[in-house]
Amino acid sequence: LAENRPVVPRAEQVTFEQGVQAVVNNFKLKGRKSLDELERRIRLHLLPYFRGRRLASITNACAEAYAVHRQKQGIVRKGERISDVSNAEINRELQHLKRIFSLAVKQNRLGSTPHITMLPEHNVRTGFFEPAALSSVLRHLPTELQPVIQFAAITGWRVGSEVLPLEWRRIDFPAGEVRLDAGTTKNGKARVFPMNAALRQLLQEQHRKHEELKQAGQLVPWVFWRMKAERRGGPQQPQQIRSLTKAWNRACRVAGQPGRIPHDLRRTAVRNLVRAGVSRSTAMALVGHRTESVFERYNITSGDDLRDAARRLDAAGF
Repeated sequence: LAENRPVVPRAEQVTFEQGVQAVVNNFKLKGRKSLDELERRIRLHLLPYFRGRRLASITNACAEAYAVHRQKQGIVRKGERISDVSNAEINRELQHLKRIFSLAVKQNRLGSTPHITMLPEHNVRTGFFEPAALSSVLRHLPTELQPVIQFAAITGWRVGSEVLPLEWRRIDFPAGEVRLDAGTTKNGKARVFPMNAALRQLLQEQHRKHEELKQAGQLVPWVFWRMKAERRGGPQQPQQIRSLTKAWNRACRVAGQPGRIPHDLRRTAVRNLVRAGVSRSTAMALVGHRTESVFERYNITSGDDLRDAARRLDAAGF
């Protein structure tokens, strides 16, 4: 029996490659959606730099040297350096390096993990939409994409991973709820968003179109879909919307909102919830934030908020 047991190397012998494989296996075991991103960063950046090293020999100084190396390396295309790499990008790679050490310690393959210093980030996005700006963008979007953006602006859910794949079996009209199952969200937790009047109206209109397709013999499981031909000149069929990047960028540009991203809708929803007096813990549960620090990044104050505060002072006689 002893011969069939896997050989676990002593702490001082664990290689970087073995640490990498352990993290990849852990991501696969947990079904983490960011597995592709993990493997890409390891393959392109971490592995070429740390290959062949023992984990026990990699110190904070080594991690800092890696960060300096990445800053000098920059973004390379076809062997040519085309631009600098942001501190945020390097930090995502350093986070994966920290995961490698933390898992090795957790699995008793390493005695301790080095302190890895993260780089300062000054590029945290703070964009959000005022109602007029969002309405302008919506007017320039294709009709079938408008409900997607409206839904995201109300719920704060992630467009690519939570809104576009949404199916009718997650919609409960009698209970007035939209649900996401555990494992389908970024943080892995189930989520429920109660319907307000605007959200119910939006979903009812989508369901009306769903019933029309059903009567025509086309059963569509997705809440958001568009008609598209499999090949040029062929018959159009309802298909899941997998991406709206080109249409979104064009609509933002024409509406005078260039550079806006769908994630700004998430910040917009958080801000609207806070404005409406929703408690912090409830707002975090509705949009799917796990930590206070991340929530605070999304809880943005605008010029209108500040002017409203001044008006309240005037009304109070101060």
